Amino acid sequence: MSIDSFGAKDSLEVNGTTYAYYRLDKVPGQERLPYSLKVLLENLLRTEDGANITHDDIAFLGEWDADSEPDHEIQFTPARVIMQDFTGVPCIVDLATMREAMADLGGDPSKINPLSPAEMVIDHSVIADVFGSPQALRVNTDLEYERNRERYQFLRWGQTAFDDFKVVPPGTGIVHQVNIEHLARVVFPREVNGELVAYPDTCVGTDSHTTMVNGLGVVGWGVGGIEAEAAMLGQPVSMLIPRVVGFKLTGKLPEGATATDLVLTITDRLRKHGVVGKFVEFYGPGVAQVPLANRATIGNMSPEYGSTIAIFPIDQITLEYLRLTGRSEDQIALVEAYAKAQGLWFDPEVTAEYSEYLELDLSTVVPSIAGPKRPQDRIALADARQAFATALPNYASDLTKSVDAAIGEQPVTLSNGLVGIAAITSCTNTSNPSVMVAAGLVAKKAAEKGLQRKPWVKTTLAPGSQVVTSYLERAGLTPYLDQLGFDVVGYGCTTCIGNSGPLIPAVSKAVNSDDVVVVSVLSGNRNFEGRINPDVKMNYLASPPLVVAYALAGSMDLDLTTEPIGQDDQGNSVFLRDIWPTPTEIEDVIASAIDPQMYTTSYADVFAGDERWQTLPTPEGKVFEWDATSTYVRKPPYFDDMPAKPAPVRDICGARVLLKLGDSVTTDHISPAGAIKVDSPAGQYLTSHGVERKDFNSYGSRRGNHEVMIRGTFANIRLRNQIAPGTEGGFTRDFTQPDGPVTTVYDASVNYQARGIPLVVLAGKEYGSGSSRDWAAKGTMLLGVRAVIAESYERIHRSNLIGMGVLPLQFPAGTSAASLGLTGEEAFSISGVTDLNAGITPKTVEVTATAPDGKTTRFDAIVRIDTPGERHYYLHGGIMQYVLRALKG
Repeated sequence: MSIDSFGAKDSLEVNGTTYAYYRLDKVPGQERLPYSLKVLLENLLRTEDGANITHDDIAFLGEWDADSEPDHEIQFTPARVIMQDFTGVPCIVDLATMREAMADLGGDPSKINPLSPAEMVIDHSVIADVFGSPQALRVNTDLEYERNRERYQFLRWGQTAFDDFKVVPPGTGIVHQVNIEHLARVVFPREVNGELVAYPDTCVGTDSHTTMVNGLGVVGWGVGGIEAEAAMLGQPVSMLIPRVVGFKLTGKLPEGATATDLVLTITDRLRKHGVVGKFVEFYGPGVAQVPLANRATIGNMSPEYGSTIAIFPIDQITLEYLRLTGRSEDQIALVEAYAKAQGLWFDPEVTAEYSEYLELDLSTVVPSIAGPKRPQDRIALADARQAFATALPNYASDLTKSVDAAIGEQPVTLSNGLVGIAAITSCTNTSNPSVMVAAGLVAKKAAEKGLQRKPWVKTTLAPGSQVVTSYLERAGLTPYLDQLGFDVVGYGCTTCIGNSGPLIPAVSKAVNSDDVVVVSVLSGNRNFEGRINPDVKMNYLASPPLVVAYALAGSMDLDLTTEPIGQDDQGNSVFLRDIWPTPTEIEDVIASAIDPQMYTTSYADVFAGDERWQTLPTPEGKVFEWDATSTYVRKPPYFDDMPAKPAPVRDICGARVLLKLGDSVTTDHISPAGAIKVDSPAGQYLTSHGVERKDFNSYGSRRGNHEVMIRGTFANIRLRNQIAPGTEGGFTRDFTQPDGPVTTVYDASVNYQARGIPLVVLAGKEYGSGSSRDWAAKGTMLLGVRAVIAESYERIHRSNLIGMGVLPLQFPAGTSAASLGLTGEEAFSISGVTDLNAGITPKTVEVTATAPDGKTTRFDAIVRIDTPGERHYYLHGGIMQYVLRALKG
């Protein structure tokens, strides 16, 4: 219970039900705060305990100075935790392991249990092996269950063993869409100590695109799995009060521009402005012109421009969406009454105080794509052909390369720029009926003119929920999508996380034998190198209707705005403008094809699952019985021989460099993802355990096995380690051997650890950008890395490194490994780390790098332990160890 030093507790009656709530207007200064900070303020009011959260913390936030740099730490307690299965399985593995560790320490294992509602959506395991067939969904789902049986049995155990933990089974939809369509409460009604309390719905999630829920006015963002575990166990999220960027919207989208074009424009603007670690909040008269689905699309892409959240406030459009998606009238009434009582209801005439200001006239948005390797690299569609030609020399050894081949009975010529994958993917856009209906209408108009996808294009449709399938079928658009090869391949995150399945064999052969450069076009949010498919070097983000258009065109070497996309039955040229639907056509279909009943029917029994899920044999008991032969789920070593009290931290001496990396190294480069190669350390491990190549599955599906994951850390096929020049992938030099021969990162790590030699990683700017992959930090730690020294970090990965006991350091401003003359062959010592034992965080530590010839380079590295809470985690060797000791008492 809150000690309520502001006397903020009051009651609110809605439709005959009385709710306790904490009034924001009791805090001086709150009326000028941005919406997002008001939500944080309520969080502090309600959880004030005089220790972690004090009267002064609340008063400080009320008097927030918009111009100040973040320097005040607060403890944020999210209302719930949401997970997807790739990142969620390790969470449940860790909780199961913590139960055993608690027993070993003499504590009560049942204390390891979610204290906040925790929900998992299984959506990352389906692979688009089969496509362009009515049987694609069934076959891919059968394969999914076959490959992931052990994992799913483990999750079924977790569903019964842990309280307040629910699982949405496979084949339902993607986590973010299920979140906005069903799980999000917007305002949370919950019984606390026998009293019904209303408060803003907030969440943290184990996927960086948790921010999609920001479109509903829900403050939530992605965290690493280790932070999520702590939140589930009642630990608040330690954070600095952020700067808030006010983004004013005016005007309305012009005809022909989609939500995807808008979000790519916003991504471009915000990346250039610089919003890493900040909150972005939309305001102004244009907000009313942005449908809820578009708001969710914009929120989804928050990690792509680097902000912590990108939020829209609650308004009438929010209520209409809640009604459309089948929420109860009592819940909708609560949302409206609470938002208006708390000053959280959007008023376009009122502008809060913001730290920085931006503005966009929606009428200036033009059709766009982004690529070939970063979501912020926006290209106007009219410039796409030239931009491709400009980028091609970076990927092709022969710019005019083409080969003759046959696909089935059809002879084809395959050349640079051919579209190997055209994927309508689930994460960003399939929650948006306007772009999905637009894709269906493009397919309809194209099919009626006799157009077909090019035979070399792998076409996939992965709806974000079953509702999408329902309204496309009701609108009569499904047959046309199927006719062009866009049959449903699964309900989950497929192509955008590398689960694209193999290319058409002739295309794959052209890539691997003839060095033809293939592109993908997808409606997702990530197009980083090596992410989509190992055979595809250039990847472009586009709206769903443009994905269909590129499947018809078959090539990126084409100007869709001026050149024919194909020929009709009479041989007449067909242009994109001939098959592009008008806004009225789209709106008419939406009005006739979508209703609340679709949502209530789809989600009526969402946690039950189908017969396959219900008949899975499920282990029983509060402590999991580990199978020593399992290659999917194994007990990790984090708590092996853990003492009841942590030992003091030590300085780092005689460390060697495991990797020296450049700028924009993402968590995709670090964390194991995608297919497992036979000759890789992970492949060799699986082979040695009797697993056949066809059963390797993906790294993501084996995240519950640390032995596989450690072997795949830093093994991305596009990673370039500067101390192993001429290599690409997971290679380094092993300085335990004479002359430092090149070997795999994993094998070098084994040799270093056998000799007790600590390791460091050197990196450039924006280290760890991308998804909130906990294994990017877990694998780093398990490889023996004690510290990372980078020019700058993205928020989540820096936090995750600390959560695993790895020290994040930053080069002094204006310097880098290159400017300091570091080659990576030096031995590193880091002194001053022991100052942390005294309960203070030093601003810098001294780094000494000694080259093979004895030359020394010294510099003061900035310690990126940013909050006292993070210092506690580091001192305990990680966040899990800290929580375990805290719960043990």
